[in-house]
Amino acid sequence: MKHSIAKAAVLGSGVMGAAIAGHLANAGISVCLLDIVPRELTPEEEKLGLTLEHPRVRNRLAAKAVEQLVKTRPAPLFLPENAGLITPGNLEDHLNWLAEADWIVEVVVERLDIKQDLLAKVEQYRRPGSIVSSNTSGISINKMAAGRSAEFKEHFLGTHFFNPPRYMRLLEIIPAAETRPEIVAFIQEFGERILGKGVVLCKDTPNFIANRIGVYSMCATIKAMLETGLSVEEVDALTGRALLRPKSASFRTLDMVGLDVLLHVAENVREAVDDPAEKAVFEAPEFLRQMVAERRLGDKTGQGFYKKVKTEQGKEIHVLDYRTMEYRPRQKAKFASLEMAKTAGGPERQLQALLAGKDKGAQFAWRVEKEMLLYAANKLTEIAGDIQAVDEAMKWGFNWDLGPFELWDAIGVPRMVERLKAEGETVPPVVEALLASGHTSFYEKRRGNRYIFNPAGNTEVPERIPDGAIFLAPLKEQNRVIKSNSGASLIDLGDGVACLEFHSKANAIGTDIGQMINYAVKEVEKNYEGLVIGNYGRHFSVGANLMLIFMEAEDDEWDELDLMVREFQNANMALKYCRKPVVAAPHGMAVGGGCEVCLHCHRVNAYAETYMGLVEVGVGLLPAGGGCKEMAFRAMELESPPTQVKVGGINTAQPLINRAFETIAMAKVSTSGPEAIKLGYLRPADRVTLHRDLVIGEAKKMVLQMSAGGFRPLRPQKIKALGAPGSAALALAIETLRWGNQISDHDAKIAGKIAHVLTGGGVTPGTMLGEQDLLDLEREAFLSLLGEPKTQDRIRHMLATNKPLRN
Repeated sequence: MKHSIAKAAVLGSGVMGAAIAGHLANAGISVCLLDIVPRELTPEEEKLGLTLEHPRVRNRLAAKAVEQLVKTRPAPLFLPENAGLITPGNLEDHLNWLAEADWIVEVVVERLDIKQDLLAKVEQYRRPGSIVSSNTSGISINKMAAGRSAEFKEHFLGTHFFNPPRYMRLLEIIPAAETRPEIVAFIQEFGERILGKGVVLCKDTPNFIANRIGVYSMCATIKAMLETGLSVEEVDALTGRALLRPKSASFRTLDMVGLDVLLHVAENVREAVDDPAEKAVFEAPEFLRQMVAERRLGDKTGQGFYKKVKTEQGKEIHVLDYRTMEYRPRQKAKFASLEMAKTAGGPERQLQALLAGKDKGAQFAWRVEKEMLLYAANKLTEIAGDIQAVDEAMKWGFNWDLGPFELWDAIGVPRMVERLKAEGETVPPVVEALLASGHTSFYEKRRGNRYIFNPAGNTEVPERIPDGAIFLAPLKEQNRVIKSNSGASLIDLGDGVACLEFHSKANAIGTDIGQMINYAVKEVEKNYEGLVIGNYGRHFSVGANLMLIFMEAEDDEWDELDLMVREFQNANMALKYCRKPVVAAPHGMAVGGGCEVCLHCHRVNAYAETYMGLVEVGVGLLPAGGGCKEMAFRAMELESPPTQVKVGGINTAQPLINRAFETIAMAKVSTSGPEAIKLGYLRPADRVTLHRDLVIGEAKKMVLQMSAGGFRPLRPQKIKALGAPGSAALALAIETLRWGNQISDHDAKIAGKIAHVLTGGGVTPGTMLGEQDLLDLEREAFLSLLGEPKTQDRIRHMLATNKPLRN
């Protein structure tokens, strides 16, 4: 039977259930969201004269959850209108809706008896062949399925999303004993390709993989803190970036997750395991139980291990002293080993240096890291039997840079074993098996590809990668680099497609990247089918190299600056008029010059989490790499009927230019790939891919499709300028904002320059202007603003604080 999912049902509209429904809606799936029927009226419902039988009352919990999805920040939805795909209902009146669902996801309270009771009802209404799953964070999947029919069990499994589902990559899939393999395979592929998740397969053991190891590590860290007497902030200094984990480290992370969640997960494991030593680690200390009892749960209650307080100096963050249970000002952690580690070199060398230290901080770091690594290695066969699954679960679920077995390798397995034996520790069987097989690391790289030790047969297996994923690092190691400089590389992706990879700091655009754009266009036109522009940096590009621009301005190198802007404009125009298809593959921040690069490509395949915008006004400038020009031309694309706007009986593009002006002047940045289409940064023909690792691969497919479809290069374009009257209309709006003290005088000056460019520089209305005309206007306005002292103040402030200055 071929499976597909067009309609889904989510049972339970709490924070997690609603967010799962929201992410399914993000993927274009219709969802019904059901919850229990309220037993009491709210004061508002009583005032309206409603009864407990009224549908508005009976559906209240799910309906409120859908409303909250639109309000929540960070947004669970790519677009607010995605909420329209979610139909709220209740678990008494609307269970018949389950017959239309291809996938039913249970997300009710974490109690086995309640889940079993609900699943018994689901079986009465579901369509045979439909898939049913539980989002439990740790309850046994097999116990949940007890008592259900054989057909139900064959289509039942665990699907544990991590919170928040839109942003957290991990999806743990837990097959039950009787789940059909084809159902597991289908949900795995669906989770990856449609929902954009990093999927790992887990065994049906307490708390599965990520929470089992992550919560053990957290509990072990707390116990080590109590025994060594370190403070909360000292522990966070040692267990964040120093151990290749997020900056939020241990306790700041715990505040974000919720102390009640930690307590629940820890208790779940403690009750399920038999080993007394393991039970002892998961036993929560009394001060933690007291914090939960007093509702000091973290961010959701305003206080946890950290708390924002008002002082005479303003708002400060205070930290909990767990000895007194009082909050006090934070103190900087001081460990010589930590300071020395920072100068050791790359991340892995820093980790090695810290763990080799001799002071109290280094000893603490070694203890918590050692205990986590031993636990992960000893539990491998119990929870997964798959080294890659364990590592990916910790990276995707807890945002660690490296998983446990990658950390064994980073520290050095032989070095670790030697130290463990010296300390009287028992070396885990999987580590003994690794060394006995003649290997000294769990991962080995050959020709750019990784091979992983397989403990089942003491052999190696290739690293699993999603079908269609293209990673650039292996290609570079396979000598597929066509040309490279300090800012970018041109790489052969195969099948006649090249990829231009930015790799400067933050992928900021300087002359080196401009030079590589020009080279790439010429090389592709001559020898390739097309070009992809993409990378695996944290962000696609944060824009122009602001420090370089500021230094040139301070030195009054105006001719040099004029040349820099011209060269970037020319590079973008080369992309636009390339004789072969060019597809951008942005992700993360694609702002300023990064956005302008995308605007000039023939098509864009954006990652769903792409934050695109022209943000130059934040530093007192305007887009000058063709950004204003492209937004004006895109506005004029909409001028013809039926989108043509009539004002006073006359056809005019003024409202369309007004929209482009507002987007640029307000530095609007999309909060998702789909919103970038709404803002005009992407066209409706552009695509959005939800899985991060498939973005470049899908862009390559677009190039080949365009090439096979008879791609023809663009012809030079012209637009009909609005001229002086259009500029005057925008000037009136600017002055209105200034008179109302909504913008500063300098804001008004910047906005006026933007209006001047978008309307054609004060020409007679209807004058036909080419792209170079608008590029010249952009460059002139950019250099003019760059010479303004207040703009230079804004740039100086941004470089110093990474925050905008409004002056």
